[in-house]
Amino acid sequence: MRAVQVISPTGPEGVRVVDVEEPTPSPDEVLVEVHRVGVSFPDLLLSKGEYQLKPEPPFTLGVDFAGTVVSGPDGYQVGERVAGVLPYGGAAELVAAPPMSVFSLPEQVSFEAGAALPMNYLTAQFALVERGQVREGETVLVHGAAGGVGTATIQVAKGLGARTIAVVSTQEKADLARRAGADETVLVDGFKDAVLGLTDGEGVDIVLDVVGGDVFTDSLRALAPQGRLLVVGFAGGQGIPEVRVNRLLLNNVDVRGVGWGAYAMVRPGYMHEQWDALLPLLEGGAIEPPIGATYDLEDFGRALADMDDRRTLGKSVVRVRD
Repeated sequence: MRAVQVISPTGPEGVRVVDVEEPTPSPDEVLVEVHRVGVSFPDLLLSKGEYQLKPEPPFTLGVDFAGTVVSGPDGYQVGERVAGVLPYGGAAELVAAPPMSVFSLPEQVSFEAGAALPMNYLTAQFALVERGQVREGETVLVHGAAGGVGTATIQVAKGLGARTIAVVSTQEKADLARRAGADETVLVDGFKDAVLGLTDGEGVDIVLDVVGGDVFTDSLRALAPQGRLLVVGFAGGQGIPEVRVNRLLLNNVDVRGVGWGAYAMVRPGYMHEQWDALLPLLEGGAIEPPIGATYDLEDFGRALADMDDRRTLGKSVVRVRD
C-alpha cells in the first residue's frame, strides 16, 4: 500500500510516497481504509525533526484521517464512517489505530471535513473548556485565526456562547476568519490597542496563542483582570517568549499551557468524551471546518511546503482515494 513517509528529517523535501506493507491490526485495534488525511503543523515539525516526538526515519506522517472501518472490536461496524487522530502514521491507504483515537463520523459530514476535525477541534475544546474554563458571554481573542487551530477555536468558542476576536496578518485571512464565524477581526500590527478599543478598554477574558514570539507581551496587556492566556504553540518561529511574572501579579492574570496530546492520549476515553461534547456543535452547524487547499497524496510534501511558507488558509486536506 502507499504511505507518506519522512525519509530524512530535512523538511518537506525529505517526504516521499512509498510502498509499505499493509498493517496487521491486533484484535483490539480498528483497521481503517483512509479516504482523506488532514495536513497539520505537527506533520511539518515531524518532517524537520523538530517535534517533541522524534520517531526514527523512515516513518509515516499523518495526524488526522477519515475513512471507513475495515475491521475492529465491538462498537465498530464494517463500513462505518470514522475520523481518527494519531501522533503520526495516518497518511496511508490503511491505518490500524486504537479505539480511543477513532470516532464515529456523522453521515452529513464529508471525509474532507472529517480529516479537518480531530486534532484542531479537540485541541480547541481542551484549550477553552479544560484549560481556559470559558464561560458564556466571555470574549476570546484568537491569534493565528486563519489557520486550522485558529478557525477551530473561533467556532468552538462561538458554539459555547463566547464573543470572538480574530487576530490575522492580512485582509485575506481576516475574510476567512469572518467566514469561520469571528465577530471581529484585527490586524496583528497594533492588535493590542485595537482589541482594547473593541472592549471599551476592559480587555479580553481569554487569549489563545498559537504564535508566540513578539505577540506574547501585548497579549498579556490585552487581558482583562482574571484573564487567561492559553499557550498552544509557537508557529510564528520567533522563539519561545519569557513571562515577567510581575505582570501576572499586578493584573491578576494567568498564563496556562495547553498540551492537548500529552494530556488526552494517555487518558483512555477522554478524547471520546471530547468528541461527544463537540457532536452537538457539529450537528447543529456551529462547527464547519474551513477547508483550504486539497492535494493528491503524491503532493503531501508540497502541502507541507505551502504551510511552511504560510500560504495555507484553513485546513489543507490530502486525497488518498476517491
